[in-house]
Amino acid sequence: MAGPVALVGSGEYLPVMAELEASLIAGRPPRYVQFPTAAGLEGEASVSRWVSLGRQQAARLGVEAVPVMALDRASADDEANACLVEGAGLIYLSGGDPGYLAATLRSTRVWRAVVEEWSKGAALAGCSAGAMALMQWVPDIRRHRAEPSEGLGLVPAMWALPHFDRLQSWAPDMATALLERLPAGSVLVGLEEETAIVSDGEGFDRWAVHGRQSAWLLGPGFSARYRAGDWLDVRPALQRQRASGGERASGGEGASGRGR
Repeated sequence: MAGPVALVGSGEYLPVMAELEASLIAGRPPRYVQFPTAAGLEGEASVSRWVSLGRQQAARLGVEAVPVMALDRASADDEANACLVEGAGLIYLSGGDPGYLAATLRSTRVWRAVVEEWSKGAALAGCSAGAMALMQWVPDIRRHRAEPSEGLGLVPAMWALPHFDRLQSWAPDMATALLERLPAGSVLVGLEEETAIVSDGEGFDRWAVHGRQSAWLLGPGFSARYRAGDWLDVRPALQRQRASGGERASGGEGASGRGR
């Protein structure tokens, strides 16, 4: 059976998220496979920083850190890098540029290896850019009125928006602009910093909320807020859209969960 998927708003490899990462790898091989791919355009110093943070977190958890240096299409299609994914207990895609991450890994040997290990039970996590890239489509949060780019396509019917609390302060109209481009039959999930949602292992309908802040479920005409210990269930929102013919709408009324 496929392993859980975690979508994280921020904090990968930091002590504040160690409990979450420990829970993901618990009962699985102590092999923590880490991808700094999203930082591939940021230079060697940035990539080295992600590798170092990953090693430090693995040491806290008492597991082996396995950085996979798939930083461009050639290295992502390298069989030696793909082999590093084998036997993973937890696979993590860290932050940077989500569009670059998806374009670099999509349809490569390394990505096929990731999907294979996940399908055999490894946990898979993406933080910030990593969370966004796991979706079918990746919105451009710097130019949030632009059309989205193609993602890795693992998680359907959702757009992930990490750093949601900070982004709402920086660009209050961002969620509204993205909802205008949201495909029918999809929802937008806002992930506040140091907060994550984890799939229930039976698909991508129900997600457990972890962390110190909130996750948000947003769609045409509704929004709902969820805190640690809640279950975020996308099915009622999708059923509501189907019942209304999948039309887009503006504004936000109350929804399930703990309300707005």
